[in-house]
Amino acid sequence: MTSDTDSSTALGLDRDTPAFYRRLGPGLYAPTVHVQGAWRDDEQHMAPVSGILAHELDLHEPREGMQLARISFDILGMIPARPSRVEVRTTRPGRTIELVEATMLVDDRAVVRAEAWRLAAHDSQAAAGVELAPIPGPDEMEPWSGTDTWEGGYIEGLEFRVDPERRPGRTRAWIRARNALVDGESCSPTADLVRLADTANGIAVRVSPREWMFPNVDLTVHLFREPARGWVGFDTSVTMGPTGLGITSTTLHDELGPVGRAEQILTVRQLPGG
Repeated sequence: MTSDTDSSTALGLDRDTPAFYRRLGPGLYAPTVHVQGAWRDDEQHMAPVSGILAHELDLHEPREGMQLARISFDILGMIPARPSRVEVRTTRPGRTIELVEATMLVDDRAVVRAEAWRLAAHDSQAAAGVELAPIPGPDEMEPWSGTDTWEGGYIEGLEFRVDPERRPGRTRAWIRARNALVDGESCSPTADLVRLADTANGIAVRVSPREWMFPNVDLTVHLFREPARGWVGFDTSVTMGPTGLGITSTTLHDELGPVGRAEQILTVRQLPGG
């Protein structure tokens, strides 16, 4: 098997830039080895892709007092690890509620489409309440090497803490990235969280990825407040049905507590010889 180092070099992926992407121009990005996918070495992992789409949504017609409440991604096919362009447009303008769409294209082919609801901020402290359960902090969990289960440059660049009582299909974990989203740029705390959310499908695996494929074809993140920057917590369960479908369901956390939910639908297929 070709090593990650050899394959990324052959693909021309940048190993020196300490970020997921280098900006090449307005809406145009070069992926580095740190976005390399877990299923194929010539693809981008969906997690940093979702982060760059969230970043471009943040940059599109920003207005004071608007906040991202939901972002939903549809994965339209394999995402090649080549220069990627993001196009953004407002599809439903409004003073307090608006819908914005972003599409990533590689070689002029749409590979991921995102829709985001941005809602106006209001004082709702008197009605505030959270029914999502907290999880132990990262210092209370054990280090884990994601490369024991997965391959690819994206996984190599993450730091994990996991529940020692984790089991197949169910875990609690904390993740943070060692690399910035875009070289030389800052991103919002929301984009910082979104760029890790897709990792949920790889931390509570129910079956071995060496015997089964179970990639997600979508990702939806709902937030009820802006997250704090830092570790991202996952309280994740994986359900697989008998006809090739699965669901990965996650409560997302920052170090202040629960912050939202993420859902992914899976296509489950046994690998040849698995």
